Amino acid sequence: MKAILYTAPGDTGVIQLRDVTTPVPGARQIRVRVHAAGLNRADILQRKGRYPAPPGWPADIPGLEYAGAVESLGPDATRWKIGDRVMGLVGGGAQAEFVVVHEDEAIAIPDHLSFSEAAAIPEAFLTAWDALVTRGRLQAGERVLIHAVGSGVGTAAVQLAKRIGAITAGTSRNADKLARAVELGLDEGIDTSSAGVPARATSAAFNVIIDVLGGPAFAANLEALAPRGRLVMLGFLQGPKADVSLEPILRKRLEVIGSVMRTRLLEERIPLVRDFAERVVPMFAPGTSPVVRPIIGAIFPMREIAAAHAAMERDENFGKLVLVWP
Repeated sequence: MKAILYTAPGDTGVIQLRDVTTPVPGARQIRVRVHAAGLNRADILQRKGRYPAPPGWPADIPGLEYAGAVESLGPDATRWKIGDRVMGLVGGGAQAEFVVVHEDEAIAIPDHLSFSEAAAIPEAFLTAWDALVTRGRLQAGERVLIHAVGSGVGTAAVQLAKRIGAITAGTSRNADKLARAVELGLDEGIDTSSAGVPARATSAAFNVIIDVLGGPAFAANLEALAPRGRLVMLGFLQGPKADVSLEPILRKRLEVIGSVMRTRLLEERIPLVRDFAERVVPMFAPGTSPVVRPIIGAIFPMREIAAAHAAMERDENFGKLVLVWP
């Protein structure tokens, strides 16, 4: 099969399209012919040598999410049949013509969605749902602040939060992205292009904050949380270190919650996938209100993956970047 490989840590010049051995499904596994795969910042970090694949996943083939059709079944795999359209998360290896996954980790693609649309769902929506509901315990009527609201996770989170009935605010350094997020249900856009998180945000009382910025935003996040608020940290785009007072955590009885998808064990991933399939996938059905849909910023042929990496590093995209096989 053909696959994207990182030949060494470095810039986009280390990305190559090569022929590699096709994986064989084991017990209760399925092999999926990948039609489309999402691109994530984790792929950029892995290319630079800063985010290796967890044990058990390909070390040099990137890709954390896929959409495709079941091509073969391993021993005792009974949940799916050949030709079924599925999507899902993996620890790596999704940017290849085939990927092998446990049958209970795959999610049925709604009939009305294309493979490209489906590939924009797993990482963004599973991460957002887990952060908002499982970790953040967001309730109707509560206020939520979503940092980097124009990202894949951000565009998913604002839609899911609105569906829950929350009041939504979001940050971005790009005014156009904030305007587009309003169309998805954002109640208040906060422009951080000039001075980080402004005072009007830090003086607000948010019940939940979804953060991907990290250290430089940590103090502002603590100040912005309401008593008993929950800060769910998903990444460190601006760096992992902070020199701040921890006093607000005690005074306001705050919770600081870390979350990552890639390193979770199978026994953790399967319940999350089951809950997502039952509670979130029906939200994508036509006619539901408010609408929940994958947001695609651009689609690149797999052979143009270097250009996709460059676009992501320039922070051009609103929503997801998707890679497709011909």
